[in-house]
Amino acid sequence: MPSTQTSKPAAASKPPAPRFTRLALGLALLACGAAWGLTIPLTKLAVSSGHQPLGLVFWQLIFSSIALTGICLLRRLWFPLTRQVLGYVVVIALLGTIVPNSFSYLAAAQLPAGIMAIVMASAPMFALVVANGLRIEPFSWLRSTGVAVGAVAVLVLLVPQASLPDAGQRVFVLVALLAPLCYGVEVSYIAKRAPPTVDAAAALLGASVTGAFIAAPLALASGTWVDMWVPWQTAEWALLLSSLCHTAAYTGYIWLVGIAGPIFTSQSAYVITLFGVLLSALILNESYSSWVWLSLLLMLLGLALVQPRNSSP
Repeated sequence: MPSTQTSKPAAASKPPAPRFTRLALGLALLACGAAWGLTIPLTKLAVSSGHQPLGLVFWQLIFSSIALTGICLLRRLWFPLTRQVLGYVVVIALLGTIVPNSFSYLAAAQLPAGIMAIVMASAPMFALVVANGLRIEPFSWLRSTGVAVGAVAVLVLLVPQASLPDAGQRVFVLVALLAPLCYGVEVSYIAKRAPPTVDAAAALLGASVTGAFIAAPLALASGTWVDMWVPWQTAEWALLLSSLCHTAAYTGYIWLVGIAGPIFTSQSAYVITLFGVLLSALILNESYSSWVWLSLLLMLLGLALVQPRNSSP
C-alpha cells in the first residue's frame, strides 16, 4: 500500500510530460490502484488451503524477483553491490515484505478480505505518525485529524458486537494492523536512507532477491515451507497472480510518481481501498455489516485528511 509521504527524490516531483493528459494519468492511477486492490482478495485465496505465512512470503518474493528481473533488464537497470545498498535492501525486504506480509497472511486466514482492505488503508496514517515523530514531515492539525479519524475507523471494527462475523476475529484485526505499521516505518526509512543513485525498481528487485534468501531458511526451520511442486489449485494460482499484480502496481506507482508527482500519485490509496473491498465482495461473495461500511467511509475520510495539500498535475 503506497503512502502519502512526499519525501521522494527530486526527480519525482517533475510535472507530467506534455504527451500525458490528465485523463491518461487518471486511468493509469486507476489501473495501479485496481491491481493493488485485487491483491487483497487474492491473498485470501492464497491462504485458503492452509498454506503458512513464511512459505507464502518466500514464493511471493521468488515470483516478484522473476518479474522484476524482466522489468530491470528491459529498462537496463541494476544496483551497485555496496555495503550501503545491501544494508538498504535488507531493511526494505524485512519491513516491506517479510514481516508485514507474514502478519497479513496470518490475519487474512481469519478475517474477511474486505476487512483487510480497510485495515491496510491505515498505512499512510502510520507513515505520517512515524514521519512526524522523526521530524521528516512538519506537524499539521488537519492531517493529524485524519490519523484520529482512521483510528476511529478501526475502533468501529473492534468495538461493536455486530461489526465482525465472529467476536474472536478482533485480535486478528490488531494482528493485521502490524502490516501497515511496518509500511509506515518503511516509508520513513526510505525517505532517510534511500541511496540517491539507485532506481526504485532496481532496489525492489534487490530487496526481493535478498528477502527470498532470508525467508527460505526461516520457512524451512519453522516447518511452514510451501511445496509448489504439486498440481496447482486455486491457492497457488492466486499467489502467483497476487505477486504479479503487486509487482506491476508497484512499478506503475513508481512511474506515476516520476511523471505526475507524489501528491497526485498518493491518491491511489482511495482506489486501492475501494477496489479491495468491492473486489473482495465480488470475487469471494463476502457481505459486510453496516459497521464495516461505516468503517470504510471513516477510513476514506481519514485518507482525505491525511493527504498532503500540495498541488497535483
